[in-house]
Amino acid sequence: MASFKKIIGKSFFKIIGWKFGGELPEVSKYICVVAPHTSIWDMIWGKMYNWAMGMEPKIMVKKEFFFFPMGWLMRRWGAIPINRQYPGGIVKQIADEFRKADNMILAITPEGTRAPNPNWKTGFYRIAQEANVPVYLTFSDFKSKTVGFIGEFKLTGDFDKDIKAIKEKYRGMEGLHKEKFVIE
Repeated sequence: MASFKKIIGKSFFKIIGWKFGGELPEVSKYICVVAPHTSIWDMIWGKMYNWAMGMEPKIMVKKEFFFFPMGWLMRRWGAIPINRQYPGGIVKQIADEFRKADNMILAITPEGTRAPNPNWKTGFYRIAQEANVPVYLTFSDFKSKTVGFIGEFKLTGDFDKDIKAIKEKYRGMEGLHKEKFVIE
């Protein structure tokens, strides 16, 4: 089944005229920062990329969406049910998931919305610190028609400085709705 998914994912990008950029991380656990995030279609681009590369990242979805039959589908697509009442909070919950797993990729869109948002959310940063996992930057650039990895971003502990540097890595990239991707 995995090779069939790879064929579908690679064929998808070939048909639409896109190319792959960067290299896959060679670590078993990490957080994938995904940007730009300007359309619900970003999920399709992401899923096709994951299939093409043989990746199975997790995403966070509030537990209220895990009802029959949606729960089954959500889990199949890699969703982790988030309990907003978890002792210690969501950051601790996801860090605990990382600690329990031998392999885990967590995809997070720090913009937190498909609307223009220069104030990125801090969850990915706090989860990476709590779980002691690296952060890798990924992208879907509709301007260059390229999808892939920028590379690892080593956190310094200075969120403001780091988030500014991370956003700089995305300068010049465009989402499907380019007016919705703002980094300043």
